[in-house]
Amino acid sequence: MAKRRSINHAKGPPVMLLTVSKLTTRIVQLFEQDDLLRDVQVIGEVSNWRRAASGHIYFRLKDEGATINAVMWKSHALAQSWLPKEGDQVIAHGYVGVYPESGAYQLYTNRLTPAGRGYLYAQFEALKERLRAAGLFDEARKRPLPQLPARLAIVTSPDAAALRDILRTLTARWPLVEVILFPTLVQGIDAPQRIAAAIAAANRYSNEVAPIDVLILARGGGSIEDLWAFNDEQVAIAVAQSAIPVISGVGHETDFTIVDFVADLRAATPTAAAVAAVQGRLDHHAQVMARMHTLHRRIRQRLDQERRTFERLLMRLQRIHPQRQLDQARLRLDERERRLHWAVQRALAQRGERLRAAEQRLEALNPLRVLARGYSIVQRMDGSVVTDPAMVHTGELLTVRSAGGEYRVEVKGEEASQ
Repeated sequence: MAKRRSINHAKGPPVMLLTVSKLTTRIVQLFEQDDLLRDVQVIGEVSNWRRAASGHIYFRLKDEGATINAVMWKSHALAQSWLPKEGDQVIAHGYVGVYPESGAYQLYTNRLTPAGRGYLYAQFEALKERLRAAGLFDEARKRPLPQLPARLAIVTSPDAAALRDILRTLTARWPLVEVILFPTLVQGIDAPQRIAAAIAAANRYSNEVAPIDVLILARGGGSIEDLWAFNDEQVAIAVAQSAIPVISGVGHETDFTIVDFVADLRAATPTAAAVAAVQGRLDHHAQVMARMHTLHRRIRQRLDQERRTFERLLMRLQRIHPQRQLDQARLRLDERERRLHWAVQRALAQRGERLRAAEQRLEALNPLRVLARGYSIVQRMDGSVVTDPAMVHTGELLTVRSAGGEYRVEVKGEEASQ
């Protein structure tokens, strides 16, 4: 019977037998011990971009020579103001680890930025030009702000320092204004949708509850990635469609976002937005005093004008007053009476002259003057003058009128009458 022998063909120490799990654990330890792999920035092109229902994002980074799987958990994705799309060049920050179940290494990403700011600026300029062509930047569509708003809306993060700056400024300048906060995210992938929803909520409140005079859309300063939610087309359209005048106070003085061009007024900072929204108490007092002086001046001018008008009307009334009319009529009556008296006197004088002339003529023709020369007038009893002896008969009584008087005679006969 032959004996069995154990033959070891390998030379050197025996090889350790590992399970798959132990081997994978060893590989994970190697990755974790490499400081370079614990904090890396990888530049590459995005491909196979997929957002799962859980909110996690899965994609690949590739270049001309290799490809690496990558994942971004939901918590990090929500903190992103900007997310790439298929084919974008990005810089992915994170660490390299091993996924034990598949035995594959991958990049666990916690931050994504464009590969160079020129890419973001190109997106910014493209959207800016598109909205400009649509008329959203036109000055004609921008509305003036009320000087003394009674109610003011703020759309920003409730935890932001910008909100505290705005409230402090409003309290110092015009504490009478009522402030309503419409909280929203101001950074992250969901921020544009939340900002647009907050602006819409403010407009519904203004229509259905109480009118809002002005709306401040604000966020503190940051990088272009931090402010990217305010370069979103959805937010720009929400600002343009707002029935409430909008002041944008996003970032620092040197920061410009798309909403700055769409808003009715762009303020350099959130604090500047609060300054623009309400007047300062001292400024308002100065304006009130200036308006009072203007009002007093206009009142004096109006009073002077009304006084002159009153004087003209009084003079006109005096001209047409009944008493004045009576006085004028009385003057005209006196004048006419004087003229009538003068006319009567003149007429009487003329008639007196004519009467004297007639008397003179009558006097010249007066029979008595003939009688005075020795002539007599013989009249019958009926007054007729006897001009012919044949007119009388014997025994008839006649009246003889002479210069010295009258006497009667009786006709005796024809002999007597002859």
